Amino acid sequence: MFQKIRRRLTYIYAVIMAVFFILLVFGTHKSMLWSITSEQEREVLLYLEEEAHEHLILFQNKKALGSDDNDGTGRMYYYVYDNQGNLLDAERASDDVEKTIIDRIENWNVQEGDVITLERNEYKLMMAAMPIVLNGDKVGMIYVGRDVTAIYRGQEKSTIFLAVFSMIALILATIAGYIVAGRTIVPIKNAYEKQRQFTADASHELRTPLSVVMSSVDVLQNDTSQKSPFIKQVIEDMKDETKRMAKLVADLLAIARNDNYGIAIIKQKFDVIEVIEQVIRKMKPLAQAKNIKLYFAKQPIVEFHADIERIKQLLLILVDNAIKYTPKNGLVTIKIGHSQEGKKLKLMITDTGMGIPREDQTHIFDRFYRVDKARSRESGGAGLGLAIAKGIVDVHGGEISVESNVGSGSTFIVVLPKC
Repeated sequence: MFQKIRRRLTYIYAVIMAVFFILLVFGTHKSMLWSITSEQEREVLLYLEEEAHEHLILFQNKKALGSDDNDGTGRMYYYVYDNQGNLLDAERASDDVEKTIIDRIENWNVQEGDVITLERNEYKLMMAAMPIVLNGDKVGMIYVGRDVTAIYRGQEKSTIFLAVFSMIALILATIAGYIVAGRTIVPIKNAYEKQRQFTADASHELRTPLSVVMSSVDVLQNDTSQKSPFIKQVIEDMKDETKRMAKLVADLLAIARNDNYGIAIIKQKFDVIEVIEQVIRKMKPLAQAKNIKLYFAKQPIVEFHADIERIKQLLLILVDNAIKYTPKNGLVTIKIGHSQEGKKLKLMITDTGMGIPREDQTHIFDRFYRVDKARSRESGGAGLGLAIAKGIVDVHGGEISVESNVGSGSTFIVVLPKC
């Protein structure tokens, strides 16, 4: 149990740390991307203003401008056109991306002051444009840009490095969390072990005096010299309370043994229909006392491979529980079926009781948990029966669940492998 708690704590811690590292990597990536993009856009706009001012002076001086014979290896580039679309001057981009740039210029529809991003294969470019105005008249257009491929590649590599580093840190943090969780639960484990040992010792020691009390009550009850109705009622009440205490002690001892050694099972083949009928015969007096009908449709032999005594105990717990929480003149139905193409046995015990609220259904298999504590005390329940039932189902590799609505009864469903 504590190993399971330790793993669960480690898992929760690992999930929290994973979310933290994912947010860290994502946030860092986005902040770096915003920072790089805004800075590069600012540089492109500054470069645009510088080149526009320089070429305005050239237009004013009416100097002849010609296409630059630049080798096309620069990171910054510009292209200057007159109103007729003739290229007057250029600081060319690399040959790999120039065609993309020229095509974009020919279809330019970007407002002045805006920076766009072009992507072609592995290249990433930024561009902006503005008109060249002389004496109030537009005389040309200048387009400038910057090859930012290397900058963004560096940013991507930084993100990958941070992600790998975060993954390593997450693994180390998970290992550390597992160690810390183990050390944290040591005091809890020690306290639990002492409490469990006390429960086992107390339950074992109480069995003998309870047996003596029960025997003494039986002797008093059979004493013909007792004539007083009051005394007889007191003796009957003592017997009922002693039985209830004996059952509680037996349940506590079963729980303690299960914790210490686990539930030992000896599997054998048997007819589960016969076992169900035995349980019904045993529980019939309890049902008749409340005028509750126990219904089970007779079926052919169903062979089952399990621990017959544990299956009997499981059925007794579920049927007894159904009878306790079903009002007078109610109905308890036992059904048997198959699932997963006959590989598993399905048992269903349905009552017409008060039902279980949805918020309580996930806790009813916990020890000492009682949905209606007042009703449980009246019926002698201590909240251990369903916990023992779940232990029996678990040790057989099965599943137990409940379907219930308040006011319309409950159905306990047990699914067990046939072998």
